[in-house]
Amino acid sequence: MEIKRDGYLEQLKIRRDNGMIKIITGIRRCGKSFLLFVLFKKYLIETGVAKDHIIEIALDGIENEELRDPKMCFQYIKDSMKDEQRYYILLDEVQFMPRFEEVLNSLLRIGNVDVYVTGSNSRFLSSDIVTEFRGRGDEIRVYPLSFNEFFDAFGGDYDDAWNEYVVYGGLPQVALFSEERQKAEYLKNIFTNVYLKDVVERNKIQNIDEIGTLVDILASAIGSPTNPTKLSNTFTSERGSSYSNKTISNHIDYLTEAFLISKANRYDIKGRKYVGANLKYYFSDVGLRNARLNFRQQEITHIMENVIYNELLVRGYNVDVGVVDVMANNIEGKRVHKSLEVDFVVNQGSQRYYIQVAYDMSTEEKKAQEFQSLRNIPDSFKKIVIVNGTQKPWRNEEGFVIMGIKYFLLHANSLEF
Repeated sequence: MEIKRDGYLEQLKIRRDNGMIKIITGIRRCGKSFLLFVLFKKYLIETGVAKDHIIEIALDGIENEELRDPKMCFQYIKDSMKDEQRYYILLDEVQFMPRFEEVLNSLLRIGNVDVYVTGSNSRFLSSDIVTEFRGRGDEIRVYPLSFNEFFDAFGGDYDDAWNEYVVYGGLPQVALFSEERQKAEYLKNIFTNVYLKDVVERNKIQNIDEIGTLVDILASAIGSPTNPTKLSNTFTSERGSSYSNKTISNHIDYLTEAFLISKANRYDIKGRKYVGANLKYYFSDVGLRNARLNFRQQEITHIMENVIYNELLVRGYNVDVGVVDVMANNIEGKRVHKSLEVDFVVNQGSQRYYIQVAYDMSTEEKKAQEFQSLRNIPDSFKKIVIVNGTQKPWRNEEGFVIMGIKYFLLHANSLEF
C-alpha cells in the first residue's frame, strides 16, 4: 500500500531547481526515503524527466559499497551525465559516505544538477547539518504520519482510526502492520535499538542507564512543565543517583537534535517575553512514547495534547506554551499573583492563535477552568478551544472558537474558521 505524503511532496516540488541542496531530515523511519525515491521520482518522470537523468544512489546498499568513497561517488555522478540537460541527483543514507559535505558542495558547482539527500542516522539527523552548507542547504522536515495522513491510509471509521493512532502513533511501517502485537514489538525494539542507540553512540554517552531513565520520565510527563534542575532533584531524592542538571540539559538537547522529542518554550503573553524555566516536552510520535512506557500510561488528555502539538508543527507553526499573570484571591482572601497557562501560543508570520486543549468540558466548572486564561489575554488574536469529539467549529458568546479534535485534525485550515 502506498501512503500519500502530499504536503511534503509539494514542498519538494516548490524547491525544485532552486540551486540549493534539498536536505530531507526527520526522525528515523518516518518515510524520508520513500518520499524521495518513490513519490518524488514518480513526479519527476510524470513531468517529463528522462529516467537516465535521475541518478539514484542508495549508499547503504552493498551494491554501492564502493561509491561510499567520496571521490569515486563524485566521479560516478560526473560520468553518468552525458549532456547539458538537467540531472536530478538523489542520494539516500548519505552519512555512509565520509566527507559527504565536500561531495555535496562540489555538486553545487555543477550548473545542470539538482541535488536531494536523505540520511537516517543521528549524524545526519542533527539539526546542525544544514549549517555545514553555508546557507546553501534547504531543509524539508518530515514528521511521522499526521492523523490526516494516517486516516487516509487506514481507510476505516474515524473512531477506530483515532483509537489506533493514539496508541501506536504514525510511523509508516507501523501503520502497515495488521497485528497489535507486531506494532508494539516493533515500536519497543526500534526505540531501544535504533533511536536511543543512535543518541548514545553519536554523543558518546557513558551513563546509558541514566539517559534511559530520563527518557522514561519525559515520556511519563508529556505536557507537564519541568526543567533539568527539577529532574536532577528527582534522581537524587527518588533514585539515589547523581545526575547533574547540566548533564540532563545536555541529554535533553541530544534527544531534541535527534527529533525524538520537541521542546515547547514558555512565553509570558502579557510581558511579551520568554520565561526560561519549566519547559514542556512532547514526543515526535505518540506510539514511540507509549512503547517506551510499555503501553501502561494511556492518559488520553496528555496524548491528545501531544497529537495537537505535533499537528501544529506539521502545519509549519511555531508553538510555545503561554503564561498569563493575573491577580487573584488566595485561600486567605489576599490578592496575589497567579500564573494561568495557555496550552499553545501558535505563530506563523503575522498570524497568532491561542489554543486550549480540553478533553472534557461537560460541566460549567470545567468550562470556566479552560476559559479563564483566555479571558485574561489582553489582545484580539483568535482564541480556540479544541475538545474531544467531532464537533464542527462554533463561536460562544465570548467569541472563543470551540471545535472538536476530529475537525481540527482533518481540515488543514481549521484554525481559519
